[in-house]
Amino acid sequence: MTDTATPMPAAGFAGQPVIEVERDGVHYTLLGTAHVSRASVDAVCQAIDSGQFDAVAVELDTQRHKALTQPNAMAELDLVKVIREKKVAPFAANLALAAYQRRLAEQLGIEPGAELKAAATEAAARGLPLQLIDRDVGITFRRILQRLRFWDRLKLVSSVITGLFERADVSEDDIERLKEGDLLESSFGEFARQTPSLYVTLIDERDQYMAAKLRQRNDGARRVLAVVGAGHLKGMAHYLANDTRAPEALLAELSEVTPKRRIPWITLTLTTLIAAGIVWGYLHGGLALGRALLLQWVGWTVGLTALGALLAGAHPFSLLAGAIAAPFKPFRPGLPSGMFSALVETHLRRPAYPDFLALRDDAQTLKGWYRNRVTRVLLVFMLTNLGTVAGEWLAGARILGKLLG
Repeated sequence: MTDTATPMPAAGFAGQPVIEVERDGVHYTLLGTAHVSRASVDAVCQAIDSGQFDAVAVELDTQRHKALTQPNAMAELDLVKVIREKKVAPFAANLALAAYQRRLAEQLGIEPGAELKAAATEAAARGLPLQLIDRDVGITFRRILQRLRFWDRLKLVSSVITGLFERADVSEDDIERLKEGDLLESSFGEFARQTPSLYVTLIDERDQYMAAKLRQRNDGARRVLAVVGAGHLKGMAHYLANDTRAPEALLAELSEVTPKRRIPWITLTLTTLIAAGIVWGYLHGGLALGRALLLQWVGWTVGLTALGALLAGAHPFSLLAGAIAAPFKPFRPGLPSGMFSALVETHLRRPAYPDFLALRDDAQTLKGWYRNRVTRVLLVFMLTNLGTVAGEWLAGARILGKLLG
């Protein structure tokens, strides 16, 4: 059988763009939608109600599907697991995405992704198999960070933080771009538009991933409706019709997050200078100088770490845990002081069910971040780490200054 990717008349489903692909005996109908359009919701319902399809696929991962179809899904979050597995950054990115969606919903009167929710709901009502074909947003975020240089990472993090607290209406230009683009791309705002390399991870990789997920189906379906954002339509159709790579291997490759295999020169240099400086002080300046240098290091790292935890509103024992861990941070890479503080904070002020229910609203205001026990744990993690880093650099500068002076 010859695989094809051919456009279908736009009038097919409420005027929304459609591309059909025939591959390996399966007929795929890719329905391009705008994530903020009632016409897209109507198109999805019309397509599924037509009875032409025996399976439905949607541009969602498990987490986003739960968020759309199960309002209380956040209450199932294991915050300790998020901290231990070092998923705080992806979790914060999810909160930023939720805040952006809430702003859109308030401004436009329609929930972003309503057409995806409608597809999942209609498929369940008709007993059709539903496949979630998008890549986990946490993996996408980590692969983005993996591609960026240090300063671009800082810009991205600042963009995410700004998105959490932004209250202004989404601009008309952004809304128009969203109608033709992608929700994740739009949520990163101006940074995404100024960083072309993000396109590969945010759009092209996900085009490949979703096309591979469709090819991987094993439920026997022969006519599949795939509901995806209009920005993915052409790319998905191309990969679905032409990609010859094995779906399983491709999915594994696109889901891999490999830490950069590089020597942490900054950390090693800082640690070496500090250790050498203190040892030199003991050997050439006597016990008094060596002890003074050691106290400089301990004092600055403990003091600023404690200050960061204090600014985050940490429990006294959480503050103490981070402060104790701070002086040893250069000698245990990968275990930041904030992790110890956040874990203690979680155990001592365990988030309750109402905290998770109010999470999306509270995450949009600074007062809400301090009031909600979930977001306060994130604050403790971030500000404690920030204090430790500041303490390390200031202590290192003071030690070097004392030795050179």
